[in-house]
Amino acid sequence: MDRILINGGNPLQGKVRINGAKNSALKLMAAALLSDEPLVLTNMPDLADTRFMAHLLAHLGVTVTRENGTQMVLHAKALAEPFAPYDLVRKMRATFNVLGPLLARCGFARVSLPGGCAIGARPVDLHLKALEAMGAQIELEEGYALAKAPKGLHGAQISFPFVSVGATEHAMLAAVLAKGETVLDNAAREPEITDLANCLNTMGAKIEGAGSASITITGVSSLGGTNHRVVPDRIEAGTYALAVAATGGDVCIENCTYAHLGALWDRMRAIGVSVESQQEGKSVRITQHNDRCAAADLETQAYPGFPTDLQAQFMAVMCRAEGASIIRETIFENRFMHAPELSRLGADITVHGREAVVRGVPALHGAPVMATDLRASVSLVIAGLAAQGQTEVNRIYHLDRGFEGLERKLSALGADIKRVAVAT
Repeated sequence: MDRILINGGNPLQGKVRINGAKNSALKLMAAALLSDEPLVLTNMPDLADTRFMAHLLAHLGVTVTRENGTQMVLHAKALAEPFAPYDLVRKMRATFNVLGPLLARCGFARVSLPGGCAIGARPVDLHLKALEAMGAQIELEEGYALAKAPKGLHGAQISFPFVSVGATEHAMLAAVLAKGETVLDNAAREPEITDLANCLNTMGAKIEGAGSASITITGVSSLGGTNHRVVPDRIEAGTYALAVAATGGDVCIENCTYAHLGALWDRMRAIGVSVESQQEGKSVRITQHNDRCAAADLETQAYPGFPTDLQAQFMAVMCRAEGASIIRETIFENRFMHAPELSRLGADITVHGREAVVRGVPALHGAPVMATDLRASVSLVIAGLAAQGQTEVNRIYHLDRGFEGLERKLSALGADIKRVAVAT
């Protein structure tokens, strides 16, 4: 098991290029199940999560090949038995989204329910209710969802009781091959939703309204193949932007859609960081020359609000801010597990339920810390970059799920960071 060693205090300078979005790539890969023609995805990140999804799809009969580094070709010409076992689903919730496409194409499927999640309960009941509204018959048995639609899926009016990105995407993936019209109300509006809809439409689907709270899908009898470029990863881009805020410096973030991070840019300007859109909104320049940022409050919200996936990184910046900030987490009930680890570096953080009070300190000091989930792990890296002395981040397999070449990219910006193997 590897670990990351960071000697903090270096400002970041230069350029960094952002990969394709993990949260979009995984659902686009699942879309390959809907057609017997090849789906070619470019700007694909190479992550533990995408490799895991590729392994599951191969089990289901999809031929998956990587070409030229950032291109993936998926061909589901003839599917195997539509069965996704626990060992191939338990590590990552996104794998559960194969259920809808399998059901739509094969008429039946048996998919393991996903395992628990470190950042709180993330039930799939909205996914199952959406499929049932489209005519699926679903039974839960020994940890599996057994679904069948002997007469095929049909259109439905589906109103989500709260915004759910996963349920919105799953319903879209199933509805494209359903008979008739499906309307999704209170749908998620994230850029990854629009990215999935754009890909499906170029495959022959008829989806309107993606990116708004109401999406209409008119079912078609079949889908073809296509070439699709994965949208840039706004969470990766925001992570590097916040790393500059924490350490100081001047960095141009390339292959970044400026419009997708409005809520982050608002908070960064509030704490005194310069944010400048460049290349017609396809890159952004982050400049921070103050020793410490100003404090600012934050509340996570569904898109277009501040992303929960950037909350931990923002907290790391606030650890050295001048003043106190209040951070409210409204999406997940257990997403402050990074707070005790940040405290090991000298941060002053008090957590009360879904609210954390961060009182900025003049300096953080390096120490051994342990990652607890994907976004928490990178918040520890950011704090380590800003700390005095050496920080050792353990359990970094969490990082590999969502950040490709993190230490390589940070090193290129001037950080003193390296990955080392742990002796066994």
